[in-house]
Amino acid sequence: MVNPQITNLVIILGMMQVSKKIPFDDPTVLNGVRALYVVSNLIMFAIYYYIGMQIKKKKDLTTLKYLEPAAAGSGEEPKLVTTTIMEYDQQQLAAAYKQQMMGVGMMAFMHIYLKYTNPLIIQSLIPLKGVFEGKIAKVHIFGKPAVGELKRPWKAAGGFMDMGGGEVKTDKASIEAAERAGRGGAKEE
Repeated sequence: MVNPQITNLVIILGMMQVSKKIPFDDPTVLNGVRALYVVSNLIMFAIYYYIGMQIKKKKDLTTLKYLEPAAAGSGEEPKLVTTTIMEYDQQQLAAAYKQQMMGVGMMAFMHIYLKYTNPLIIQSLIPLKGVFEGKIAKVHIFGKPAVGELKRPWKAAGGFMDMGGGEVKTDKASIEAAERAGRGGAKEE
């Protein structure tokens, strides 16, 4: 399977070439591209809504315990989190909604205030592609079993230069050590 970051790069480079040939000076074309962007985001919202319905329908109350890494450079100990599969999936879905809204906000700023039009096309495709490549979609839309890389808690996708706060730990020894040390463990309500 091809790495999603490589396909994103190919799409970006290809769409940059295509966008050079699009006459954004024509108001009809510009409005069509804006409509494409809006429809793309509406599709993403609909997909996330559907995923939310699937999470509620499954109502998986299996307990999930893991050690959430401390923020990089904070010097804090990892925090023990005790939750359910349903609550965890709802948190991941809320994070996906938030990420989409931040993308819409950034695109609105770039388009309205900075007058950039080319990113509208790219941002109509890349985030939509990302929704289908996300772990939450693989589990709740495509029905893939939550094993291997889809086993919860999900590993965060590596960001720029992969400077995360550390690895989520799910092994029994780490969880028991955190419980004995009294680090977190209260079920979030």
